[in-house]
Amino acid sequence: MRARRAVPARASLAPLALAVFVAPAVLGLTAPLVGQGRVGPAIFISADMEGLAGVVTSEQLGPSGFEYQRFREFMTREVLAAIEGARRGGAGRILVADSHGNGQNLLIEQFPDDIQIVRSWPRPLGMMQGVDSTFAGVIFIGYHSATTNPDGVRAHTFSSATLAEVRLNGVPIAESGMNAAIAGHFGVPVLMVSGDEAAVAEVRDRLGDVEEAVVKWSVSFHSAQTLTPAAAQQLIAERAERAVRRLTTFRPQSISTPVTLDVRFKSYRPGQLLAFLPSVERVDAHTIRFVGRDILEVSRFMQVLTGYSATLEP
Repeated sequence: MRARRAVPARASLAPLALAVFVAPAVLGLTAPLVGQGRVGPAIFISADMEGLAGVVTSEQLGPSGFEYQRFREFMTREVLAAIEGARRGGAGRILVADSHGNGQNLLIEQFPDDIQIVRSWPRPLGMMQGVDSTFAGVIFIGYHSATTNPDGVRAHTFSSATLAEVRLNGVPIAESGMNAAIAGHFGVPVLMVSGDEAAVAEVRDRLGDVEEAVVKWSVSFHSAQTLTPAAAQQLIAERAERAVRRLTTFRPQSISTPVTLDVRFKSYRPGQLLAFLPSVERVDAHTIRFVGRDILEVSRFMQVLTGYSATLEP
């Protein structure tokens, strides 16, 4: 997921906080989902970019990088491979969330006409926008490890620029942990993950025997030994097919409520500013705590925390 800007020192979050925590949340897509007539379990795919085969630096991850346009193609193909495999395994309706950077990475014209894609930000459920209880399973494509993990290519949690740690109920998490909890709120299990070996290990340690597609092995933060794009796509398709075929063996993640979110910043200033809000506790110089009624409320808080800026365009 992208590294978003830190909360500016002069910005007041109070008006947004009121809107986020008082007004009812709109948690689903308003547009009807296509593919309703396809027989089979509905599958949700959340796609990031740092965990793709071949990705090692910012040169592949954003519009200013000299390899970004090529890797948009590779990202699209890895997601298409997951779709192909899932459908070979019997999947019906499929929804994809483009969840990296500006959320406008996937080449949408290359997708089948019965696929819909969630694009850009902000969105209340972040990388999981669109998931609900109608889905039978979730697939993570291109995922990376947590900022607290000493291993993994481009390891970070939500913001590589600003966040040093994120915890749910006292346990450090990766983005995959937050996203699995959101899916679990709706009773939906994670079936499969692709990425480097560190990211895959994190998901399996937290969720158990999910299907895995390790497409590269980290050498350092900016180096990896990697499969070719074609080999990665073949592996992803095989594992997605197997995941859907053994759908009944997976169980959704369940976390206790209320949910305590601890966020540690690399700088002291964002925590100091956020603590002006009555719903936020400053735990130490760099850490704030927010307690949500459930993971959906925590997700909305995280979207404000990582996405708000007084200078954002209208």
